[in-house]
Amino acid sequence: MNARILVLLENNSYPGDVRVHREAASLANAGYQVTVICPGGGGQPWQEIVDGVAVYRFPTLPEASGFLGYLLEYGYATAAIFLLSLYAFLRPGFDIVHTHNPPDTLVFIAGFYKLFGKKFIYDHHDLSPEMYLALFGDKGKPFIHKTLLWLEKLSCRLADHVIATNNSYKTIEMERNGVPEERITIVRNGPDLNRLREVAVDPVLKQPGRITLCYVGVMGRHDGVDYLLRALKHLLEDFSRPDFLCLLVGGGDAWAELKLLAKELNLSDYVLFTGWVPCAKVARYLSAADICVAPEPSNDYNDRSTMIKMTEYLALGKATVAFDLPEHRVTAQDAALYAQPNDELDLAQKIIELMDDPERRQYMGEIGKQRIKTKLAWEHQEKHLLEVYKAINPF
Repeated sequence: MNARILVLLENNSYPGDVRVHREAASLANAGYQVTVICPGGGGQPWQEIVDGVAVYRFPTLPEASGFLGYLLEYGYATAAIFLLSLYAFLRPGFDIVHTHNPPDTLVFIAGFYKLFGKKFIYDHHDLSPEMYLALFGDKGKPFIHKTLLWLEKLSCRLADHVIATNNSYKTIEMERNGVPEERITIVRNGPDLNRLREVAVDPVLKQPGRITLCYVGVMGRHDGVDYLLRALKHLLEDFSRPDFLCLLVGGGDAWAELKLLAKELNLSDYVLFTGWVPCAKVARYLSAADICVAPEPSNDYNDRSTMIKMTEYLALGKATVAFDLPEHRVTAQDAALYAQPNDELDLAQKIIELMDDPERRQYMGEIGKQRIKTKLAWEHQEKHLLEVYKAINPF
């Protein structure tokens, strides 16, 4: 008999969270009984079955900002998840608690159920201490940073097994949090090639005489879309290159600010903000792209993180321009052209290099496709996830 798994997720809905969706679906397909607790999205029922996975959703509060806002959001969400976990504990029950951070406050729920003999898997999505510094910088409060470090360490130490998204995270788990190497498994963010496929190019997104650039992903204050907008301004003013349309696909905390910035930079005729797009529709935009961009600036968080967007770019054979960050190099290798970190002018110059070289774009795109197909696709990562469960499955 395979184990029953309770998956806890706070910062996204299900199946909207791509990584959690892939993991839960893989576990369900392998015969595990999977229950997910997560926030509800617009119009979603509080309880349903999605591809064999039972989902319980709690109502979300309005979007938070500032310390008190985040404290309220995470405090409320942790309490709501705990109450729904009690319901799941009674019916249908579970043997393993699998938490996805942030927030790392979910460790308290997992710790509670360890008292009843349940196993705990900590899926380390984000370096919360580094993310806090990236978001707030010098305005951040030292005691909050120390609290985040403590919660991360508690999660790592209490977990029966830790899942890392890359080797940079694994190093932190070992060196900062004292986790033995044998209790860590790397499961990368790899695209599911059965779901992400190129589609016919939409002529609305592919305009004659213009190169189509594309950014897909979250638009938070640390994601670098503002760097991209300023690079586009350089294209217009410093290089006299108005022959582009940039698709900005996604949303987030900084979305409204970015739309305002684009207007201030006189980019309204050169950018298209789509807002949030369902995962199934992302391929429509990526398929129209000539060049994709990953403009995350260098900082302690971004330098160590693997961006899902880059794997999606590569999967569809799109040449990519990115700042030269360590994990960007690990992911894309020769499928990307790298600009000096945080240098918007150099980012613009690298974009122009690819705008003027279609053969190079095609060559880089093929490199990316092969890298995904042979190493990074979800089918290769899924095996590592299932190995974790085989190791701790109590049955």
